[in-house]
Amino acid sequence: MARQNLLAFTTQKRQNLTLAIDPAPSLNSNTSRGQPWKEAYSGAGIAPILPDLVHRSIAELVQASCEKYAKQTAFTCVVPNGMNGSLSFAQVNERSDAFAAYLRDSLKLPAGSRVAVQLPNSLGYPVAAFGIFKAGCVLVNINPLYTVSELVHQLNDAGATTLVIVDMFGGKLPEVMQKTGVKHVVVAAVTEFFPAIPNAIVRSVQKVWNQVLPSIDVPHIRLEKALQLGRTGSAPGRIKGYWKSVQTTDIAALQYTGGTTGVSKGAVLTHGNLLNNVNQMLAMGATHMLPGKECVLTALPLYHIFAFTANLLGFLSMGARNILIPSPRPIANLQRAVENYPLTWITGVNTLFNALLNEEWFVAYPPKHLKASIAGGAALHGAVAKRWVDVTNTPIAEGYGLTETSPVVSFNPLRGAPRLNSIGIPAPGTDIRLVDEQHNDVPIGEPGEIWVAGPQVMQGYWQRPEETAQILHDGWLATGDVAVMDAAGFMRIVDRKKDMILVSGFNVYPNEIEDVVARMSNVLEVAVVGIPDSRSGEAVRAYVVQNPEAGNPLTAEQVIAHCRLHLTDYKIPKSVKLKDELPKTPVGKVLRKDLKAEAKTEFPASA
Repeated sequence: MARQNLLAFTTQKRQNLTLAIDPAPSLNSNTSRGQPWKEAYSGAGIAPILPDLVHRSIAELVQASCEKYAKQTAFTCVVPNGMNGSLSFAQVNERSDAFAAYLRDSLKLPAGSRVAVQLPNSLGYPVAAFGIFKAGCVLVNINPLYTVSELVHQLNDAGATTLVIVDMFGGKLPEVMQKTGVKHVVVAAVTEFFPAIPNAIVRSVQKVWNQVLPSIDVPHIRLEKALQLGRTGSAPGRIKGYWKSVQTTDIAALQYTGGTTGVSKGAVLTHGNLLNNVNQMLAMGATHMLPGKECVLTALPLYHIFAFTANLLGFLSMGARNILIPSPRPIANLQRAVENYPLTWITGVNTLFNALLNEEWFVAYPPKHLKASIAGGAALHGAVAKRWVDVTNTPIAEGYGLTETSPVVSFNPLRGAPRLNSIGIPAPGTDIRLVDEQHNDVPIGEPGEIWVAGPQVMQGYWQRPEETAQILHDGWLATGDVAVMDAAGFMRIVDRKKDMILVSGFNVYPNEIEDVVARMSNVLEVAVVGIPDSRSGEAVRAYVVQNPEAGNPLTAEQVIAHCRLHLTDYKIPKSVKLKDELPKTPVGKVLRKDLKAEAKTEFPASA
């Protein structure tokens, strides 16, 4: 059985993967560490002990939440013109049951089969994802914008035989089917489960005006038809049998990431990893959350681990309503959702919050029900955080995590004013070390690489024991991120190790310089990288996007003059490039690697 093979993977690779569920990780014998952050828990209203899991699987969590909040709205998908569709918790439960039955009974997939989902934020996403978990299968999230080569790599690496894909990108399927082991294709629309009239209007615009609905020239089935087959093909009560034997140690998802090393690879996340991380997230935010009363804006893509765990699983577990945005670009796509729904939470990355703050409609009428916002995925610039608080009159709390940690590692407590320029304290059940190049713990106040241990740490990279061994050390995950911890246990990200710039022997961290430049009122976005320099080895370069609302044109000289007021000489950018936009991931993280590649073309001798 495929599921037995997956369990064998978990067991056979134990020595190589150093499972996070092993006993407490060892510490270097020549150091002594404390956990100063634990004293901060009580003042922040955070339980210091992570509670035991109530559910053994995500399917069990989904079933329990959908039954508890059955009559309430679970998901609302809003397109840019304001048209929308919704599903109640009961409808999500019934449809995901039907999809589970389709996978197991119609397609005859064995438990543990990897099922890939390539959907934007839409009502079809939770139905498909939850159906996969209820079928006892493994979810493989895929970015809908992937090229054919990227899609082929991930499908082959995961060994997926079934693909759920949005119809807008169905034109890729003939080539994908030829190069992968995919045998079954389920096609869904962005407007899946919308009422008939809004669905017809939006799809007419997509087909006739935007011409984004290609013909699909491979055998496939529409999602609604798959659900019909599932409803007729499974005996009542049989669905629970698919997942009742699933345990916390079983694999729930292969979440692909570039990670800290190498090419895209699948982080093996168990049901226990994800469920514990949901508990950790809720423990950190419990002071501001009321079960059954919250409404969260989900502009970040659900296929990304941040929104997947926080928005999809975390807010669902407490009966919240998710407002799904299929595409947050341009940022005006969010306007109808922000204006028409009682948002109490917003999750996002620095670029999303910054973009909203540069929209007149948002600044004039910020969400009046908003309680707090959660920032992650990339460093939250201090200038953006301060302005967000001023405009919305609500706190914004920065957290930190990785795909490999399901993702939450630390979070800023919401009680009181969250600290600016801080990723907060470790979540309950999480241990942190900051280490030097020799893996020795650094003193308080000194920068060191973050090492993480806890129940949310992945089991390893799928079928890549060598790359797993590079970042898992005796139960500790080496993140590649450099931070400083203060005496109270609060951390501040300095930067990625690989992004650090070495200027005449001095370490320069791009985040610090970006934060300074971002304080300029006529700067919209900024990214900093290192460039070759014959005298100092490397020099600092800033790529800057001007705020379109600024009156006078921004100049490189103004940026450098501003930096001279706030930075020591070797940190001041030697050059400034003005750009119309910065390269970003679909989540909105700035791609420094693309800027480095661009800079290398100017210095061929150093390439």
